[in-house]
Amino acid sequence: MNHTGRHFLQIPGPTNVPERILQAMNRSVIDHRGPEFAKLAKEVLENVKLVFQTRGPVVIYPASGSGGWEASIVNTLSPGDHVVMFETGHFSQLWRQVAERFGLQVDYLPGNWRSGANPRDLEVGLESDRQHQIKAVMVVHNETSTGATSSIAEVRRVLNQAKHPALLMVDSISSLASIDYRHDEWEVDVTIAGSQKGLMLPPGLGMNAISERALAASKQAKMPRSYWNWQDMLQHNQAGFFPYTPATILLYGLREALTMLQEEGLPNVFRRHIRHGEATRAAVRAWGLEIVCENPREYSSSMTAVFTPQGYNADELRKVILENFDMSLGAGLSKWAGKVFRIGHLGSFNDLMLAGTLSGVEMGLRLADVPHKAGGVAASLVSLSAALEKAEPVPAK
Repeated sequence: MNHTGRHFLQIPGPTNVPERILQAMNRSVIDHRGPEFAKLAKEVLENVKLVFQTRGPVVIYPASGSGGWEASIVNTLSPGDHVVMFETGHFSQLWRQVAERFGLQVDYLPGNWRSGANPRDLEVGLESDRQHQIKAVMVVHNETSTGATSSIAEVRRVLNQAKHPALLMVDSISSLASIDYRHDEWEVDVTIAGSQKGLMLPPGLGMNAISERALAASKQAKMPRSYWNWQDMLQHNQAGFFPYTPATILLYGLREALTMLQEEGLPNVFRRHIRHGEATRAAVRAWGLEIVCENPREYSSSMTAVFTPQGYNADELRKVILENFDMSLGAGLSKWAGKVFRIGHLGSFNDLMLAGTLSGVEMGLRLADVPHKAGGVAASLVSLSAALEKAEPVPAK
């Protein structure tokens, strides 16, 4: 089919890149050893701290979020170290694989792929670890394969109550700048992030926000590292430079993205995402479909994963929607392949875009003959309107 209008990219990332950011990146490459670049880098490295809600350093790599995972491991740990990781879904599984490839012993706390991390599961392991063999606890904040968000504050509380020195490492790739995330307040030691979701950029930047404890651990860690070495990065960053060629054009885009987030105000950004998550779930319930995340307290504000009825293939539904309405939805991953479709509602996104997205899903359900009830879009509009009537925006700083 020949499609007119714009493509609806409603996967949970990479997300839509707004025109302002595209224009900010539409410029000639500059000397990455010159004064103009140094000014840009210093500004970005300082302002990016605001979205992590940290006063500590943030390291930015030309990389994906997977690079951020690897950097978190090789800078803080040694081969054979024992770490604990919560099984929350596909992306916790991938992070586990990275850890094991570096020779770490991973205690993978089992989960059902429908809920977030259960801090109580950590308590038993910490209590029995009298010799403090556990060197790190790893958590995916927002599991993009399931739409379940874990309470990082609760995980930190368990660590503090046990007076355990393990580092806390958190994957915030699909939550940063979409869901309230507090690196300093939650005493996170390493936060991993990427550019292609809430930050509204193309893929290409991987990030680590680093605590003082993590920096101290990096001086004792025995993992080999070169490209990912924090010390090299931080030393060069002081002058506004990098130890190798940075993603110059993406940094211009990141500067514009940070300006946009500051103009809206992070509290308003988070409220907008909450509103869109609630409206999406209202539609899913009205259709009579099942949300993957079981616990309402853990519902994600950045994306929603939905089961298709038994006997109906989610990928066939996605194909119908793409071919007829030029809209991309996220696929089910790993054990949810063919059983789940995922609706992204994060980044540069507004109420009318959500209404169009849910209209495409409802029409697709009908065309694909997937059993459902009508009225999902109407339910979402009621939810959106009610939220807007109650809204009292927080002035941006």
